[in-house]
Amino acid sequence: MTMKWRFGLRSKLLLLSSFLFTIPWFGYQYVWEMEKYLRYGQEQTIIGTARALATAMHERANLFNNQASFLPSVEKGKDLYSYGLSAPIQLDGLNQDWPDFANKAHFYQQNNQLYSQLTPEQLSINFTAAVGTYGQYLYLYFGVIDDKVIYRDSNARSIINNDHLELAFINPQGVFSRFIISNKTTGWIDAYRITDIEADIPVPARQIQGHWRNTAQGYNVEVRVPLTEFNDNIAFAVHDVDSPLGSIQASLGSADPSSAETLGTILVPSPEIERIVKGMSYTNSSIWVVDQHHRVLATTGNIKKASGVWNKRVNINNERLDNTDDNFILAAWHSVENKILKPLYEKILTQPPSNFIDQLYDSENLTGKHIESALTGEPMSQWRLSTDQQAVVLSAAYPIFINKQVKGAVIVEETTNGIRTLRNQALEKLFSSILAIMLLGALAFFLFASRISNRIRTLSNQAEMAIDEHGRISGNVDTSNTNDEIGDLSRSFSTAVNRLSQYNHYLENMSSRLSHELRTPIAVVRTSLETLAMQQQSIRATTRDTNDTRQAPALENPYLVRAQHGIERLSLILTNMNEATRIEQMLQNTDKSAFDLGQVFNGCMQGYRLIYPDIDFSFNDITPGKHPLLGSPEHIAQLLDKVIANAVEFSDDNKITASVARNNQQVTLTISNKGELLPEQMSEQLFDSMVSIRKKHNNEQPHLGLGLYIARLICQFHHGTIKAVNQQNQLGVEVIITLPLTK
Repeated sequence: MTMKWRFGLRSKLLLLSSFLFTIPWFGYQYVWEMEKYLRYGQEQTIIGTARALATAMHERANLFNNQASFLPSVEKGKDLYSYGLSAPIQLDGLNQDWPDFANKAHFYQQNNQLYSQLTPEQLSINFTAAVGTYGQYLYLYFGVIDDKVIYRDSNARSIINNDHLELAFINPQGVFSRFIISNKTTGWIDAYRITDIEADIPVPARQIQGHWRNTAQGYNVEVRVPLTEFNDNIAFAVHDVDSPLGSIQASLGSADPSSAETLGTILVPSPEIERIVKGMSYTNSSIWVVDQHHRVLATTGNIKKASGVWNKRVNINNERLDNTDDNFILAAWHSVENKILKPLYEKILTQPPSNFIDQLYDSENLTGKHIESALTGEPMSQWRLSTDQQAVVLSAAYPIFINKQVKGAVIVEETTNGIRTLRNQALEKLFSSILAIMLLGALAFFLFASRISNRIRTLSNQAEMAIDEHGRISGNVDTSNTNDEIGDLSRSFSTAVNRLSQYNHYLENMSSRLSHELRTPIAVVRTSLETLAMQQQSIRATTRDTNDTRQAPALENPYLVRAQHGIERLSLILTNMNEATRIEQMLQNTDKSAFDLGQVFNGCMQGYRLIYPDIDFSFNDITPGKHPLLGSPEHIAQLLDKVIANAVEFSDDNKITASVARNNQQVTLTISNKGELLPEQMSEQLFDSMVSIRKKHNNEQPHLGLGLYIARLICQFHHGTIKAVNQQNQLGVEVIITLPLTK
């Protein structure tokens, strides 16, 4: 039999309290809306920063390189960009200390021939060049691949009849200068300043320093030039000579270094712009300034640290417990929050990455939709993910105008890490507070529901204990002094039970009162009938004496006989009613004593065979001394009499079976017969007073249903139970009596 789940008050109140879980959801949505507004504010702030920085550079042409930044177009390899170096380069002819050399160097080959144009088969030279700036120096690196390296002869005056490098600059004063690096051997370079290669005597240029290193494929040259030697024009060339004191076979370079007009340009990040940009570095932003060719003029800040105005972690939980003893609950809560909740929050909430990769921009050339828009004169901002998609980056670009033309743009970038940190802190604080409130609220609901449930359960138990399974009032319901609905219900139950108790007592005593009241009229009727009977006998005697020839009246008046039978039945009914009342009263005054059930049972069953000779009794004898009981043996015998009489009356085959079984500390008597089955739901009511289910009435014997009622009273007196059930084969009825044994 499956047990139906009970949905009690506690469960209902807990279900209602579950609606408190909607509060965190609304709080979460509110924090997300707050983050949207913060992002919008950050976007406006970053646009304002870009606007302010661009405004500081409007109409200031002197900040821009006149040649490099104002060119209508740039030619890669000729118009150079000098990368900012983070540390000085060691002049050793090696490129290990050049950051990201492979990506920042430019490769020169056949397309970069300066004078004679050789075919790829004829050209036996190419080189890779890199340019960088650190402090007051320009660093150049040349990695030359040459099948034949020819050094200058030790006695030769010429510096061009061997492999050599040529540099050409225009200094800030506008003076054009040419330099040739021509070495006799590996090691420190030999640099010379010249004006006319054919006529002039070379003059050593000691301000240009460097190192020449042989390699398996050719040679490397690393050069350092002071920034005072050039402004924004530069050209370099590598000349290849394949025989000692031979002529130049091929020349590769960035531009023709022979004249000032043929030089290319070089863009060196502007120191003035650098100073202006560094003044904005306190905004915790990453700032770039580019010219109209997307080349970086200045940069400051680190995108990994660019969290904007929310860069500092707001200490929401800045409350300190000055006295732990006085704030024990708060200390315990903070301990739970730090040890349990915060690690949980860190796993659930998306934490801002402390280290992410963002390689969207080349440090020489910046590209992007927002930069393209700014260089057309339209400011623009956009959100994007970092290269590894770990961080959200906000970018804003604002144009720089000179003579009403866009000559550059300011790009300001920030991450949302600060906002995400603030959002997480707000969510942590919100969830912690709501969790505490919900726990306290749920606990209060649970205690309140438990209190109400316990009161109702107590009232229910008192009501159940007040009325036993047979409907008799056996107790009282305690009245409650609580001034609420449950208290009113308790007082109502108490009043109702008291009234039912009085009425039940009235009904229980009714049989004795009826018996007392009916005896007198029955006695009057009985004496009257006896008088009539005596008169009838006198008349019959007189008639015999007179020898009347007429027919004599009947020997007995049938109506008189029927009246006498009715009086006898009424007398028997009163006797039975008196018996039930007398048994109940006697049981209340009977003292219990120890006796053996076996002797009583065996003796009664032997007697039933004599009383009911037509009935076949089947029973097992109980071993004497094995079933000790505490009670009244006479009443146990009377109990068996009532049950056996009931079984005999309802038996169809005149067979009665009685069995005794012991189970632990109780004994079970089962008396069964084949015959009429019990109606449904009548097994309990069968043992109530004045209940009978006989379908065939015996006019000779009145049936008030008091026999089994008396049997139940005797079982209750012995702290036992009695019940009647239909047999499993549905052929008859079994009466099961259970009595406790004494130790």
